Amino acid sequence: KDEDEPRTGTVRWEPTMTIARREFLRRTAAVSLAFGGLQAAFGGRTAQGALATRARGLGPLVPDPRGVLDLPEGFSYYEVAHVGELMDDGFFLPGKPDGMAAFPGPDGKTILVCNHENDINWPKSPFGRGNNLLSKVPEGRIYDRGSGKTPGTGGCTVMLYDTRTRTRERLALALAGTFYNCAGGPTPWGSWISCEETTHRAGSPATLEQDHGYAFEVPARLDDLPVKSVALKAMGRFRREAVGVCPRTGIVYQTEDIDLGLLYRFIPNVPGKLAEGGRLQALALPGTRAFDTTNWFTPGMSPGTKLPCRWVDLSDPESPQDNLRFQGESKGAALFSRGEGLWYRRDGVYFVCTTGGPRRLGQIWRYLPSAAEGTPGEADAPGTLELVLESADSTVLKNADNITQSPWGDLVVCEDGPKDNCLLGVTPKGQVYRIGQNVASKSELAGCTFSPDGTTLFANLQGDGLTLAIRGPWSRVQAG
Repeated sequence: KDEDEPRTGTVRWEPTMTIARREFLRRTAAVSLAFGGLQAAFGGRTAQGALATRARGLGPLVPDPRGVLDLPEGFSYYEVAHVGELMDDGFFLPGKPDGMAAFPGPDGKTILVCNHENDINWPKSPFGRGNNLLSKVPEGRIYDRGSGKTPGTGGCTVMLYDTRTRTRERLALALAGTFYNCAGGPTPWGSWISCEETTHRAGSPATLEQDHGYAFEVPARLDDLPVKSVALKAMGRFRREAVGVCPRTGIVYQTEDIDLGLLYRFIPNVPGKLAEGGRLQALALPGTRAFDTTNWFTPGMSPGTKLPCRWVDLSDPESPQDNLRFQGESKGAALFSRGEGLWYRRDGVYFVCTTGGPRRLGQIWRYLPSAAEGTPGEADAPGTLELVLESADSTVLKNADNITQSPWGDLVVCEDGPKDNCLLGVTPKGQVYRIGQNVASKSELAGCTFSPDGTTLFANLQGDGLTLAIRGPWSRVQAG
């Protein structure tokens, strides 16, 4: 494995909305045809039996002599960030890296925005021992100072990475003062939506100054950091995991990481201006009351089945009592088992339920929006919900979490099981294959995302505080 040391430097650049949206559309369009037949390929299918050991031209994983990440022959990884290191802005990398997205940067480089899923008492504060660097953060640039005692130690970092030279050029704190920043999603206008997977209230514990459980928008830029920390309150307060944005409508789809949670959508008053408010809704199935999609006890929905959907309004999105899911359930919203990773594509909104299915090994769902999504016309032509894949074998797929799309048309899935967690590919024909396996620890994998040039797959070993850049003959995979 290559052990090049990263170099540092300073770059100032901010992407324009036009470039970001064009790149977003290009990447989603590139895979829409390939996955258009996914539901047919998976129809009635559960993930069981042996892995496809030769899918996409990839053979078995080769043991890593460094004991970090096993990869197929011809692939290698680079450690590009590690918990506790001093960043270029003078703060410390807070660790527990989770959801990520990659954006086009200057001169063909990559801007990588990364969440950090840190608890209130997480000892690896970006503000150093005793939070003695907290005063360096200007007012308005930190969401919750925690009365100077328990400031939010999660948030986001931003990295500039050159895939050609395989070097890191800058690393800095982008969002400060939030907790449990688990996943999120990129927007078509060149930003990252970071999600707090918690509903802590101000005063609980006593040092907290703000309510938590909100989404925050983080522009993919390298200057003027940390960003102004503005909670997007109209998008709801709940244990939010991930989001996906439709570039056609500006509607934001959101998962909830709790045993019986909901799938939400936010219809903004002004597309692309999320801070200007909008309408929050939850998905429901016509003619049913709180349809249970978990399949834990009785079969409710089999893979390949498509059902028309409706959406119910939620009147109290800030939810002081943390009861949004109960609001939705009382109006007939469908229940999902730990909604986690979500990725918007032109052929639908793919999202994961980590403990769904009779064996609680996970499900992958697809919501296909209506052509009249978010308007009165969708009552006559509703969107549809489909269970794409339900795992029945932990050696094939267990507890899927973050997901992304690959440049060649497959889904890439991070596992968050009790041990032996893998990066998996899922082909349109239903084959599941291994791209990598964490052999450093029992930690989950997280944050899978490809660089805009398609040469590098970034991923996190969350518990180890590592961000890795994976290189290899992806063109062979694409042709396989």
